[in-house]
Amino acid sequence: MRRWFLVALAAGLAFTAGCTAKSPTGAPPSATSSAQTQPGAAPADVARARTELGTLKVIAWAPMKGYTRERFKHWTAQGESCDTREFVLRREGEDVKTDKACKVISGRWRSVYDDKVVTGPGELDIDHTVPLANAWRTGAADWTDERRSEFANDTRNPQLIAVTAATNRSKGDQDPSQWKPPATGVWCTYAVHWIRVKAVYALGVTEAERGALKDMLGHCPK
Repeated sequence: MRRWFLVALAAGLAFTAGCTAKSPTGAPPSATSSAQTQPGAAPADVARARTELGTLKVIAWAPMKGYTRERFKHWTAQGESCDTREFVLRREGEDVKTDKACKVISGRWRSVYDDKVVTGPGELDIDHTVPLANAWRTGAADWTDERRSEFANDTRNPQLIAVTAATNRSKGDQDPSQWKPPATGVWCTYAVHWIRVKAVYALGVTEAERGALKDMLGHCPK
């Protein structure tokens, strides 16, 4: 479906690109990224996801007390005058053009959640695979603000993706037991990425969330 999925799964979920300016999380912005066909989750990544799912701590949701999106500062600078939103749009789009301030003005993107092609950057949101509020309720309330900002702007792990605004806002802060991408063909990869982010950040899962993730991994190729 796109380069983002291919690189994330084939390169150990670490993003690389061809520009010189480094982001705070270590991934340089790409000025020339292009869309490619999404090959599906590699067997090794699915196997790792199954293992990691078994290691995630099952917890009850913590209260939302104290939560605001401002506790997860974003979008931060990523070099070349780009912030995280522009970085992701450049990384994932095809034939992307920007102005001198790095604002994306045109391009072509495939929103994998609903399998739609988008040509206007204003139609896209940058989704957090694991929503900020979900992270807060499963462990991030105990983090420092610096750690929360790292999470909100993480371009190295599969935490940020450009999708249609409609699907992003439909998802909100729901976990896979409450919301799944309308395009069922991406369920396997979505579960693999969700689990990976939770494992990297040592976040917990609810019993319902774990069950839904297990079911979604059932959509992976055998």
